[in-house]
Amino acid sequence: MSIQILRDLRGLRVQVIHPPDTEGVDLVGHLRRIGCQVEAAWPIPDHADHADVVVLAIDHESKAPIQRLRRGFEGIPPTLIAVVGYEDPSILQIVLEMGVHAVIERPVRPFGLLTQLTLARSLWLEQQEAAKRLQKAERKLAGLQNIQRAKSILMTAQGLTEEEAHQSIRRKAMSKRVPIEDMALAIINANELLNSAQKLP
Repeated sequence: MSIQILRDLRGLRVQVIHPPDTEGVDLVGHLRRIGCQVEAAWPIPDHADHADVVVLAIDHESKAPIQRLRRGFEGIPPTLIAVVGYEDPSILQIVLEMGVHAVIERPVRPFGLLTQLTLARSLWLEQQEAAKRLQKAERKLAGLQNIQRAKSILMTAQGLTEEEAHQSIRRKAMSKRVPIEDMALAIINANELLNSAQKLP
């Protein structure tokens, strides 16, 4: 996986949010030499559209615009790398609140930049995989809960045992060629509609 990450760095869309001073110009140049597609921005924008990685200069005056930038992330946020010159509590607080994946110390040097970029991207990818696994587990759990609820509905309505109710849901799912979780949800929805209709005057 690490070799693939290194290959993927070439063509990576990077937005450097840094004052256009010598350090900012050098940072853009270093990233372009790595092979990234780099776009520079300053002052701190409200959005980081279409960036795979955001390299963000952080200082004491940047907390409010950084918070706006963070709120402006749509969908999956990009890989975040902070550029800092201090290690005092207020700077560390901003870094933690942003959820950055790596930190580059000032003055920025070419040595170590590739390592930080690779580590940040690796951590970001691991987080995305973990989020996908969590979503899959949550969907599975919701499906199991719906199956259990649908079984209870059939057991009450038709006087079935739990095993008979389960087999009934399974047969219906197979005949309709849908997942058993979908059939369970259909039974739940039908039961709710029936209950609502019975309550009408």
